[in-house]
Amino acid sequence: MRFKSRIAINLTFAIAMAWVEAAVVIYLRTMVNRINPYQVDPLPIAGDLGGIELVREAATLLMLLSVGWLSGRTTRSRLSFAAVAFGIWDIFYYIFLWMMGPWPTSLLDWDILFLLPLPWWGPVLAPVLIALLLVIGGLMIVTLEECGTPIRMNTKSIVIAFGGALLALYAFMEEALAVLPGGIESLRGVLPTSFNWPLFIVAMVLMAVPAMEMAWTRSD
Repeated sequence: MRFKSRIAINLTFAIAMAWVEAAVVIYLRTMVNRINPYQVDPLPIAGDLGGIELVREAATLLMLLSVGWLSGRTTRSRLSFAAVAFGIWDIFYYIFLWMMGPWPTSLLDWDILFLLPLPWWGPVLAPVLIALLLVIGGLMIVTLEECGTPIRMNTKSIVIAFGGALLALYAFMEEALAVLPGGIESLRGVLPTSFNWPLFIVAMVLMAVPAMEMAWTRSD
């Protein structure tokens, strides 16, 4: 299959999946009176639906990885296609939630991003910025590889980016980690009032190092 066709299929799948995900979230949040997720007890669901929801989150990641794997030809391009699919899915997920309404009203609205392994809290803008970075970096890699251009990323830049990812995760889970010794009830009561933007910006810069290195070496 031609490169442009693989790109188109990857993006189409991610956008369609974003609509399905947004619709499911609307259904679920309507059922539990959590259209605006900025409330304590992020998953107040009776019975085993809570466990089902956690597995659904994991299944979403597996589906995005699968379409990326089918789109690429090498391990690197497959992971890069998966990164593109994840980024497009995340961006359009929030676009579709906004279209369905009435939440979010702005990019600074708080959201409960994931529940695994702990609740991730952050303004909508934060995951959207990460998603944009994944799309840009992933497209750079698959395009350069398709053109047969050598891709130069040293181990140091990858380690730096991994450190940035850990910092971003800490920014999202900072409040949850602080109350973790108190157990599940303490986690359910977490409701952050501020986001560590300075730390997150540092994390974004570190995560962007491989993309900047590719762009720099490409310009040479």
